Amino acid sequence: MKKGTRPKIAVTMGDPAGVGPEIIVLAHLSPEIFSVCRPVVYGDENILRRAAAVLGRPTEVVEAGEPGPGRIVVTPVSSLSLDDVPFGRLSEAGSRAMVDYIRAATRDALAGRADAVVTCPITKEGLKTAGVPFPGHTEFLADLCGGTDVVMMLAGDRLRVALVTIHVALRKALELLSPPLIVRTIRITHEFFRTTMGLDAPRIAVAGVNPHAGEGGMFGDEEKTMVGPAVAACRREGIDASGPYPPDTIFYRAYEGEFDVVVAMTHDHGLIPLKLVHFMDGVNVTMGLPVIRTSVDHGTAYDIAGKGVASPQSLVAAIRMAAGMSAARR
Repeated sequence: MKKGTRPKIAVTMGDPAGVGPEIIVLAHLSPEIFSVCRPVVYGDENILRRAAAVLGRPTEVVEAGEPGPGRIVVTPVSSLSLDDVPFGRLSEAGSRAMVDYIRAATRDALAGRADAVVTCPITKEGLKTAGVPFPGHTEFLADLCGGTDVVMMLAGDRLRVALVTIHVALRKALELLSPPLIVRTIRITHEFFRTTMGLDAPRIAVAGVNPHAGEGGMFGDEEKTMVGPAVAACRREGIDASGPYPPDTIFYRAYEGEFDVVVAMTHDHGLIPLKLVHFMDGVNVTMGLPVIRTSVDHGTAYDIAGKGVASPQSLVAAIRMAAGMSAARR
């Protein structure tokens, strides 16, 4: 990205049968995103026009030119038949297309033809249908970028949460926890906040595993045997990490501004409080990739797809955050 220019943001359309196309149309009615970036949608013109018709919003869909309110610039990756991709239903054609959008956008970002990638929602079942052996965007993108170590973070204006374990059963997550895995998560979080969030010394709070962070070992010893040693190792490296803190109080402290990010040990430990306060405008961020990637913090919402009632708030927030990260990284 040249100095003084707005970053180009590659927006993937997501599952064509979900709400992705509708929230893209609605997001393009927000003048604010065009003041900070140039979004280009990697998707399907037919599907976007269908979404615009459902919403009753006059929208121009073009392959070239400058995007703006009511004008979507598309990099056409598929040309789907509307009959093959009905609203709210998984299809092989739609699943393969949504995977192709991700591949194309990531390829352009890696080549420097886009400054960041913002992804609309997909389904794990759709990935499987398309032959992708990963449970979600995060793992798939890591593979596309060469198998790099990544950390999933969900973020809003008041609370940010990074996760040590993500899409595994809770019992398996507890088995996976180890000091090296926790150290890796803290390191990636620290480096990402330094290079991409503009914070020289991010304040990282590390949540424990057990009630009251183990209460001195009365309710479990993971804090003594794993979390505490990992925090100590990171502090020796000059990282401003602290903890382990009781999971039932640390998120409030971070929400009040005491910390920049909380590292949580398991998916629901971290995302229940995050989604309580940022359900509509939360952003999914993949830290550790060589490219910037943000995403909406919701699913395909098959139950409301095609009804014109989906909210674009999370997508607008994801685009704005990606644009800000692009500027900070530059």
